[in-house]
Amino acid sequence: MQLIDGKALANKVQATVSEEVTKLKQEKNIVPGLAVVIVGDDPASHAYVKMKAKACEKVGFYSIVHKMPETISQDEIIEIINMMNDNPHIHGILVQLPLPKHIDTDRILEVIDPKKDVDGFHAYNVGRMVTGLDSFVACTPLGVMKMFEAYDIDLQGKDVCVVGASNIVGKPMASLLLNADATVTITHIFTKDLKAHTSKADIVVVGVGVPGLIKEDMIKEGAIVIDIGINRIADGSLVGDVDFEPVSKKCSYITPVPGGVGPMTIAMLLDNTLKSAKQGL
Repeated sequence: MQLIDGKALANKVQATVSEEVTKLKQEKNIVPGLAVVIVGDDPASHAYVKMKAKACEKVGFYSIVHKMPETISQDEIIEIINMMNDNPHIHGILVQLPLPKHIDTDRILEVIDPKKDVDGFHAYNVGRMVTGLDSFVACTPLGVMKMFEAYDIDLQGKDVCVVGASNIVGKPMASLLLNADATVTITHIFTKDLKAHTSKADIVVVGVGVPGLIKEDMIKEGAIVIDIGINRIADGSLVGDVDFEPVSKKCSYITPVPGGVGPMTIAMLLDNTLKSAKQGL
């Protein structure tokens, strides 16, 4: 069994981004800028935003965080996003999800200029990604694809089971795998017999937020397991959606939690923001 070290890979990506930023500053006097919108007081969301801001600082980006109260109106959020759409110093706009219930998330995401949609959630970018055209791709699935590339895992013809069908992870993940010529099965909360699908797969990618969902008997010998789930359990520790110890004994490759997909998500956000800054040249 080989651990897929997302942390080490993310550090490599960040080092490359940092070099590119230095070049952009010297040659074009451009500093990539990322703006984050966060609404309400969700502790997990604030922790993620803090990590993103720290990563931006590390690679030399300009970054700004718009903190908004839970009670803010939808129109006020839209006004701030439009202001950032028009700001030439901002190359990436990210709205931290989830948003409060009175806000229409789809409407908010559609207001972001697709050229600054570094999260890859805008319908324009999703459509281009599905059809294999150049686009901004959702950071978590993109990070997983970079992991496959870095570890020379050939996806062509592989049977891949994606567990979870969210717009942010499962659906874009399935599309990227399909574009890489894998045979993809998508499972979700209403799937009748999850084990029937996962136990046949060469690769299982899971991201649903259910601790220990994937058990040892659900994985075939030598499978590759990518665990996108991140859950804080009663004792305060972080675990994934995979029952790590027993499952890891059957795998050829597996991602740990923490230190697997998580760091790659932030690295891809930086990469996408750099890409946006360079597109304006």
